[in-house]
Amino acid sequence: MSGEKILLVEDDPSLAEVLRYNLLKNGYRVVAAGDGYKALEVFRSAKPDIVLLDVMLPGLDGYEVCRRLLKESSTPVIMLTARGEEMDKVLGLEIGADDYITKPFSMRELASRIKAVLRRRQPQREMGSGEGMSEGIISISGITIDSSRHLVTVDGNPVELGPKEFELLTVLASSPGRVFGRQYLLERIWGYEYAGNTRTVDVHIRWLREKLEKDPAKPEKIITVRGFGYKFEVGSID
Repeated sequence: MSGEKILLVEDDPSLAEVLRYNLLKNGYRVVAAGDGYKALEVFRSAKPDIVLLDVMLPGLDGYEVCRRLLKESSTPVIMLTARGEEMDKVLGLEIGADDYITKPFSMRELASRIKAVLRRRQPQREMGSGEGMSEGIISISGITIDSSRHLVTVDGNPVELGPKEFELLTVLASSPGRVFGRQYLLERIWGYEYAGNTRTVDVHIRWLREKLEKDPAKPEKIITVRGFGYKFEVGSID
């Protein structure tokens, strides 16, 4: 029994009940909402570990709900939809969703996706061992990453990062000096079934440098290793 709390956002009552029953059977705790505004309300009060979010919702659609949720939290989101078009999938993932599953789907597939997303997020939850890290906080080269509060500061000044930027920075900074390949980063952060390519990683690295580096054109923290990927340069560990 895993015990993680899931927020299920689905406006079809019969489908919601089937999903709820099977999630409970698999050991999850479940809270539910049937529209976009209610989803935000329940999310803030219940503080779930993961969100299953239907795209086609009354009130606010799933994309807008996802945007708002991820402005407040790094809680992982799996989007559920009857749409199968590739651009719909890309849009959901670019907004910051962790995965995207198209209806109809089997409970076995959904359970597998949930486990995979929670497993990818586990390193962030367990940060706290190692030099420069304590209680989910990394402090290195003037950058402090507080995973529990989803906060980043540079030389004491807060910096606003999107969900994927935050994950990318956390992975790099948690192993300073280690070189991460682009494909590894893509699969680790966006998932094996992400519809994009490694260019997505390059774009997010550029955004991080613009927010973290004194001179983004001459980065000193996030370094390119030509032909392979990126590493967080070891300066000083606070």
